[in-house]
Amino acid sequence: MESFEIPSAPQAADPTRFRRILTRWDLVLYGLVMLTPTAPYPVFGIVQQLSGGHAALAYVVAMVAMFFTAASYGRMASLFPSAGSTYTYVRKGLNEHVGFLAGWAMILDYFLIPLLSVIYASLTAARLLPAVPDWVWAVAFTLGITAVNLRGIRVTARASAWLMAIMTACAVLFTILAVRHVAVTRGWPALLDPAGIFRPQSFALSPLLLGAGVATLSYIGFDAISTLAEDAVDPRRDIGWATIAVCIFQGLICILTVYLAALVWPDYRAFPQTDTAILDIATLIGGRLMFGALTFVLLVAGLASALTGQAGASRLLLGMGRDEVISRRIFGTIDPKYSTPVRGLLVMAAFTLAGSLLFRFQLAVELLNFGALSGFILVNISVVRHYYFRLRLRGGWRTVAHLVFPLLGAAVCLFLWLNLTLKARLAGFGWLALGLVYLAVLTRGFRLAPKTLDSFEEDPSHAG
Repeated sequence: MESFEIPSAPQAADPTRFRRILTRWDLVLYGLVMLTPTAPYPVFGIVQQLSGGHAALAYVVAMVAMFFTAASYGRMASLFPSAGSTYTYVRKGLNEHVGFLAGWAMILDYFLIPLLSVIYASLTAARLLPAVPDWVWAVAFTLGITAVNLRGIRVTARASAWLMAIMTACAVLFTILAVRHVAVTRGWPALLDPAGIFRPQSFALSPLLLGAGVATLSYIGFDAISTLAEDAVDPRRDIGWATIAVCIFQGLICILTVYLAALVWPDYRAFPQTDTAILDIATLIGGRLMFGALTFVLLVAGLASALTGQAGASRLLLGMGRDEVISRRIFGTIDPKYSTPVRGLLVMAAFTLAGSLLFRFQLAVELLNFGALSGFILVNISVVRHYYFRLRLRGGWRTVAHLVFPLLGAAVCLFLWLNLTLKARLAGFGWLALGLVYLAVLTRGFRLAPKTLDSFEEDPSHAG
């Protein structure tokens, strides 16, 4: 039977293993920085209009929907605490070939998160300083986040803490100014206006679900916490806890933000520009100073997401490299001094830099959703297969946790996946077809399983 032992600190010299230094709250911080507390800002206007003025309710629906998938990641992480994350969970829960395709889909996801963040940060910086071309910013930002990640996960965590502090300060300021504006213009009782959540005259289920589909974008990336399983002090206990906690914390932050924004600007049909509605609201509550501050923080948020996204992507590549489904020499080793996958980070940096100069932002966003939702669906199915059918952990709460929740998570993700644009689905299927061809060559026409070098054994003490 396969076995797995969590390496202790002295074993950190192993060139394929990380040092375990991240606590539960380090993981939570990493997840929140990955998602960013400013995540609802860019899409508020879109969600508010699509949902018929029910942005806050749409975020509630999105939080509940993503909770099911977060729970599935937690369940699988408790048995398989590997940097391979989605790839490892599906490989162990379903089979080697499907696991490879899940990892292939998530490579697309994890490569695009830092790429999109660098593109967005570069465009934002170019607006603040138009004399400097955006490609110069792209080079500077890519080199900067790579330099931080090369120094090790502890340095990344410290940088994330500072970036999180800046974003949190802006979110608190936005909240205070929004509360002040509503209280001054409409009176304190208006802060509890039910119309900020529910408007009977414009409510319909279909628009609400469309809005919730866009709101879900503010949660994509929480799964990256599981890529730090081999950096965590106690991954079996902390990865699942942190994943669910981040999902809930992010939901509460988003709900409060969009609720106050809806109170400040009640007429959701009258945004000057839907895509930048939050900037108009910022100007209304705090003038040009708040407009500038919010623009700067959106820049910080982009860099924070790029930093953490690059760290997560390099660890997914490490998991696949150790299994030799991609180059072990390039991706499957760790620098012994800093405990970082140096070569994987450099490949990520090269892709980010090239992509920031060549990719169109909108298509990259849609491809990100394709990869993420594909991985989410497969992880949810893996929980059902592994826990409910293979381990036969059924009855009472176990049936809810191992069958009902993951099936609900898979159904929600499938609905969102089917509602992606045709262009995104064609490009995404093209990427999967390329992976399928590569897998066929790797396994001699699917007659062999992809070679696996790291293995795990289910621990009954964690199975229930």
